[in-house]
Amino acid sequence: MVGTTISHYKILEKIGEGGMGEVYRATDTKLNRDVALKILPQQFASDSQRMARFQREAEVLASLDHPNIGQIYGIEEAGQTKALVPTN
Repeated sequence: MVGTTISHYKILEKIGEGGMGEVYRATDTKLNRDVALKILPQQFASDSQRMARFQREAEVLASLDHPNIGQIYGIEEAGQTKALVPTN
């Protein structure tokens, strides 16, 4: 994934992974800012329950407003790849 682009986010490096996917540091090429991309593994993209959980996670995080919780910029798709875009 490093070196590829999803929408207008250029992936720079992998910074972690967990049960719902891998997290990468990326650059928002439109607004020239660092973001994190949480990429849902492709095997989960066809699982409707995991996709619903991914969507709920994005909605909950987007609704929160606290200095210790990152904001959500959006959800992006590129082919079969789905990514949550929180602040870095």
